[in-house]
Amino acid sequence: MDLIKPFIEKVLYPEMEKRRGNHIRDYTKELIEHEALNGGEFDALRRRKLSALLTVCAEHVPAYRGKIDPILAKEKPEEALKKLAPLTKKSFMEAPDSYLNENVKKENLIANRTGGSTSEPVHFYLDRKTVEYFEAARWRALSWYGITPGSRSVMVWGSPIELSRMEDRRHTLEEKYLKNRIVIPAYALIPESVPRYVKTIEKYRPEYIYGYSSVLFALSTLIIKQNLRPGIRLKAVVSTSETLYDFQREAIKNAFSCPVVNEYGARDGGILAYECPEGPMHVSAENAILEVVDPCTYEPLETGRTGLLLVTDLNNVSMPRLRYALGDMAALCGESCPCGRGMPLLKELSGRVDDMFVAKDGRLIHGHAFNHVARNLTAIAKFQIRQISPERAVLRYVLSENAAQDEVQTFLDGVSNILAGSEIEMIRVSEIPPDKSGKFRYAIREFDLY
Repeated sequence: MDLIKPFIEKVLYPEMEKRRGNHIRDYTKELIEHEALNGGEFDALRRRKLSALLTVCAEHVPAYRGKIDPILAKEKPEEALKKLAPLTKKSFMEAPDSYLNENVKKENLIANRTGGSTSEPVHFYLDRKTVEYFEAARWRALSWYGITPGSRSVMVWGSPIELSRMEDRRHTLEEKYLKNRIVIPAYALIPESVPRYVKTIEKYRPEYIYGYSSVLFALSTLIIKQNLRPGIRLKAVVSTSETLYDFQREAIKNAFSCPVVNEYGARDGGILAYECPEGPMHVSAENAILEVVDPCTYEPLETGRTGLLLVTDLNNVSMPRLRYALGDMAALCGESCPCGRGMPLLKELSGRVDDMFVAKDGRLIHGHAFNHVARNLTAIAKFQIRQISPERAVLRYVLSENAAQDEVQTFLDGVSNILAGSEIEMIRVSEIPPDKSGKFRYAIREFDLY
């Protein structure tokens, strides 16, 4: 019997609310109530929050002073927002303190940073209200699967900060008894370790598993190969932080025999969308406005077309970033969900803009094209391709045991055809390690797209 769950929900959370003014449960309840709103009501709610945010930016944020028409911000806030140029991470990092609200003390804010897996990490600040709304958006969505803040979980994770702390006994106990979760280190997934991890999962009996899509896929593949499917019933496996591809979802579902749920969020954007049991991705519309623009021209794209995603956080008035480019590619959806929830939908998430390759003739090619070549070839155990320039790329690949040479050649020819005319250095290796966080990316472009 899980005694930690009722302790967290009936003792710990109420005490946090009493002593620290924690509002996560209040915000979660508020967001759940918003599910009954229709599209027009959601638009009105966001319009009010956007107008208030733009007014604060115009009056108290140096980076936006003189760039926002205060009258337009009150009367037509969406129009006022679109008059602002998109904010790239590079531009933000040139003068981050200019985005701080002059009425807010930095020492009262929560310092954070992105993972920086492909470039320099972005350092930024959030206020407590924003962080709690981020968490509320997650718990609102997980409630659709019967998961609550006290639900026991296993995290397949790998942040170097978290892992170094996890080695400390006190922190390990805090994770287990105050958060009701244990961690399986993402960097240690080797075939020999899988039986031990499966036994750990069975013994711990979590309600759900949470982790990076690439790592969950790697674990699932090893579980299936060794016929070690856990003998417990999970409410869900939640994939986060990376693009979840269909072949990954299929393997994870096969390994754990439960729903596979896609969470879309970012440290510098919060929980932006969540997959509901019916399948569509619901946008956390009360927390953020999402726009899709052409990745080169920044011109708005019509609903349904894939482009660069811009995020405006409606809650963070302490360090607001308007029309902020997270670096992700997505498309919005104009349809409604069969579940009846009124939040707008994402049509698709297509990975990072860094996954977009540039052909020698100037065409944009999504990195997932290389996955399409490899996915049905058992000879290819793992690969990673890095595009150095439109003329040059480096492909590293790992072969499976007894790999058929004709399949290997099919893969190499397929990669060459995708980047026709480019010089591709092809290197066979014994292993391709993930980055320090535990994530693994198949395709990486190492030069600016625009």
